[in-house]
Amino acid sequence: MTALKSTSALKATGIESRCAATGMRMTEQRRVIARVLAEAADHPDVEELYRRCVAVDDKISISTVYRTVKLFEDAGIIERHDFREGTSEEIEKLQAEIARKLGFKLVDHRLELYCVPLNDDKS
Repeated sequence: MTALKSTSALKATGIESRCAATGMRMTEQRRVIARVLAEAADHPDVEELYRRCVAVDDKISISTVYRTVKLFEDAGIIERHDFREGTSEEIEKLQAEIARKLGFKLVDHRLELYCVPLNDDKS
């Protein structure tokens, strides 16, 4: 008799086995993150990944998710995709500089602008 694994279990095993192949120590929180990534039918950003992971383990912090995603990316286990259309180098540099001046290293960001039309009245 042959036992069949679900597709999501195969994906989770694939990510976890790639982690093991690099010699990465797999904590339980890293396993949760790897499994949530493997089960994703879409391409979640880090904040969405965090929301999904917290639903599985409410002790996972956003910083753990950021660090783990960076670790997986650096090890070649996952790839970062930027689905935004066009970015401004000036804005990218400015955001990193502001973070540095405030004593932080920028690891990710999202810029949202909410606008209303300019009032042409000069009164």
